[in-house]
Amino acid sequence: MMTDPIADMLTRIRNASMAHKKEVIVAYSKIKLAIASILVREGYLLSMEEDKKDSHAYLVIKLKYDGGDSVIHSLKRVSKPGHRIYVKKENIGRVLSGFGVAILSTPRGVLSDHEAKKAQVGGELLCEVY
Repeated sequence: MMTDPIADMLTRIRNASMAHKKEVIVAYSKIKLAIASILVREGYLLSMEEDKKDSHAYLVIKLKYDGGDSVIHSLKRVSKPGHRIYVKKENIGRVLSGFGVAILSTPRGVLSDHEAKKAQVGGELLCEVY
């Protein structure tokens, strides 16, 4: 039984990028779709699309490389099921001096750190990417 599907998705992306795979397939959920779409929008993934095989929905995530090296250098889960991390709008920090991105689950949906600052909302700090 999987207790943390977000950590599983991040680990699959991290492992596939270290193995220089072109794409990775993860089980579909709305929060995984939102996280993947932020990573595509921020330029860490090439693309992402929904796929359905039999009666199961999947996300097909295409990884992005720059000169043979993965664009993603670090992909870290921050808030975990046993230890949730919440940040207020004024305490949202910068990842790698602004070169990285933090992904938060807020009352306005899943947002990147600069989108959450602009909307002036805090929330659960899901992961950090750079």
